[in-house]
Order: sequence, then structure tokens, then C-alpha cells
Amino acid sequence: VLTDPILMCGATVAKYLSLPYVFFMRGFPCSLHYEAPQCPNPLSYIPRLFSFNSDHMTFLQRVENALIALMELVYCNGLYNDIVQLSSEVLQRDVSVLDLINSASIWLLRFDFVFEYVRPVMPNMVFVGGTNCVQQK
Repeated sequence: VLTDPILMCGATVAKYLSLPYVFFMRGFPCSLHYEAPQCPNPLSYIPRLFSFNSDHMTFLQRVENALIALMELVYCNGLYNDIVQLSSEVLQRDVSVLDLINSASIWLLRFDFVFEYVRPVMPNMVFVGGTNCVQQK
């Protein structure tokens, strides 16, 4: 199943039917696209989304980065609460967001590694850059 993981419907259906699934996405809130496949994502080196920091951070910027990561946990629980309840009803067992997304076969990440900060990736993570590019006139 080729799915976009934002609404988790595809992941829930694939788990219900016991099918492998592939995520095709630009990014995931709360950096779950690095947490789910157990990819290292150190807070002291990789800036969080909307922090406006670079990869060369001062100590206070690193503290700010860690606080943003803690705040992400709060709003992500609220954001995915309904999805987790629906998936738990459909699958007839308790699931979490990580249970739904961590067993994806392949992660097709729609960003170009040239424009991202350097970070390790796992073998099932594939960068697919240039999908939204148009030839200039």
C-alpha cells in the first residue's frame, strides 16, 4: 500500500489486511519519520522544525531545541489521539502512533538531501528529490 502517513488511514488499512506499506511524504510532524525507523536524531546537532536554528547552535539554542522537542510530544499526542482511537477500534487492540508507522517497509522521503541538515538515515529510507520541480522557461 502506497500511502501518505499524515492521516494514518493507509497504515491502519495495511495493518488490518496484513499488507506491506510504503510511506511517500515530505515530512512528519514531531520528527516521527526519524523516530519510527529508529534513526538517530540528536537534539544537540539537528535543529527542530520551526526553531530557525542552523546546525551550528550555541548552548542556549540547543536548550531551545530540546524544549521544542518536548513541546512536540504534547501537541502530537493531541493531534493523533483520534487517529489512535480509530485504529484501535479497527484493529481491535491497543495501538500507538509508533505502532502504526514503525513497521513501514520503505520510507520514500520527498526532500532533497542537499537541502537538509546532515543526519544519518536507515537503509529503508530513500530520498526522492525533485518531484515538484518544473522546467523553467
